[in-house]
Amino acid sequence: MPSKETEDLRSLYQNWVAAFAANPQMPLEERRDMIEHWGDVTAEPGGVDYIETDAGGVPAMWAVPKGCAEDRVVLCLHGGGFVSGSMYSHRKVYGHLARATGCRALILNFRRTPEHRHPSQVEDVVAAYRWLLDGGVEADHIALAGDSAGGGLAVSALFAARERRLPAPAAAMPLSAWLDMDLSGETMVSNRGKDALFPGKEAIEPLVSMFLGEGVDRQDPLASPLYGDPAGLPPLYLQVGGDELLVDDSRRLAERARQAGVDLGLDIFPGLQHCFHFSAGHAREADDAIRKLAEWVRPKLGLGQAGPFGGDETFVTVPPRRSRLEDGGRGAP
Repeated sequence: MPSKETEDLRSLYQNWVAAFAANPQMPLEERRDMIEHWGDVTAEPGGVDYIETDAGGVPAMWAVPKGCAEDRVVLCLHGGGFVSGSMYSHRKVYGHLARATGCRALILNFRRTPEHRHPSQVEDVVAAYRWLLDGGVEADHIALAGDSAGGGLAVSALFAARERRLPAPAAAMPLSAWLDMDLSGETMVSNRGKDALFPGKEAIEPLVSMFLGEGVDRQDPLASPLYGDPAGLPPLYLQVGGDELLVDDSRRLAERARQAGVDLGLDIFPGLQHCFHFSAGHAREADDAIRKLAEWVRPKLGLGQAGPFGGDETFVTVPPRRSRLEDGGRGAP
């Protein structure tokens, strides 16, 4: 069973769902204001400075741990169904990832729907990635990370960068990733009632409509990266909570990537909720997951030796209690 420290996140989601049910016509700005409190359940990571910047025309925020390697960057993409969430709501969770990895994180405030539909979001990520490259950060010193909608966006950005003949980043870490606009995974049905944030896939359908608009192919790889060709992608490490509707998004992408020869890691954490990483600093499960991400990505960025979850084609399912690991302006790239 998940630890009691994970219950704050579940309660937060239940409160959101109750608020949406009580006010189905909730104004967009009120919805966004509510989701901005996502980070309330995350502990403040010590020793991290935050500096806002402009990343190639995209508002962004640096998370800079004390004494970190400043020539390595994790480019972070927030969740929120493309309609909400921001660099502010996700500041602390990506601050934890930056501190564990020992490098800077650049958290993007990409354009949101419905004001800006697909492909605005992936264009913003590519613009920020170009900005890093043009500023002298080497491609193999950059990793992508994203949660929920941002997790899918991280994979879409790999395809977009490949289309534009940009050098591939060192790795990508999609967390609780939304990868399929068709909402066709089996866990959309089998996990109904377990996911505290999404009572069923009908709760996700309006987000699809806002993101794509009318007449857009739901299997466009830049919108639904599950349907892209993973051959030649950089290493991927996916993490997802076992009670999420989105489990099969990660599972199916992992299987396709593994078959294509991609250096691949997948962890499914039984009993945990969507984006359970937000419990960082409070729940052992979130801290262990972030530590595993850092151990995996550090050697990809040239920062150290592989940890116990490194190596090629690591394809595993990890229960949340498997291990307890020790804790361990810059406006230009």
